[in-house]
Amino acid sequence: MARRRIIAGNWKMNKTPSEAVALCAELKDLVKNDAVDVVYCVPAIDIVPVVEAVKGTNVHVGAENFYIEDKGAFTGEISAPMLKDAGVEYIIIGHSERRDIFGENDILINQKVKKAFASGLKPILCCGESPTLRKAGTYKEWIERQITWDLDGVTADQVKELVIAYEPIWAIGTGETATADQAEEVCALIRELIAKLYDQATADAVRIQYGGSMNAGNAAELLSKANIDGGLIGGASLKPDFGQIVNA
Repeated sequence: MARRRIIAGNWKMNKTPSEAVALCAELKDLVKNDAVDVVYCVPAIDIVPVVEAVKGTNVHVGAENFYIEDKGAFTGEISAPMLKDAGVEYIIIGHSERRDIFGENDILINQKVKKAFASGLKPILCCGESPTLRKAGTYKEWIERQITWDLDGVTADQVKELVIAYEPIWAIGTGETATADQAEEVCALIRELIAKLYDQATADAVRIQYGGSMNAGNAAELLSKANIDGGLIGGASLKPDFGQIVNA
């Protein structure tokens, strides 16, 4: 089946609110493509100005993180209802930086996936292996375990609306990229796992992104692969190059 391509920018901890608005203006005409879902996942402080800045364009807004409770004594956190009310549609969950730097485990990530769906947000669920796991040859088992845990109790209908981002940790911000064949191998593995956990219709519907140093130079080759439906873009999402990826 034909799946709609999704190109999402993960801005990480970059851009002040005024810089964010300027970047939206710079990218506006470069990311026009009605055949692609274009998403800017931005820092919490940038959400309100970015939602305003992209009004009337083809761009959707995503957030980079949230907490599983709706409100309460959780200093420094932000909730799914807050994001939804601000105009957010997508939410990144389980990014390697959240897992590695902030200690998020698969139990919390599973709670976040379920909370996002309950709140009307579309999760972009990240998975991927470290250099050690890649070298050891155990990366397939690792990724299968991550996804199996992260989707525990999530329904087939929800998974059909899910975006899964495969991000090999050894290729994030390193300038090193998985070859198109390496990326396709794992994205195909993920789709096969979804078929096993749910059914073929769910596997055919779920969109799988590649998220390891995709750029204007390699996007077309990566996106030509049968099981790669888009990209989760880091550094290149902060430059005009992002438009070339959207239109690759």
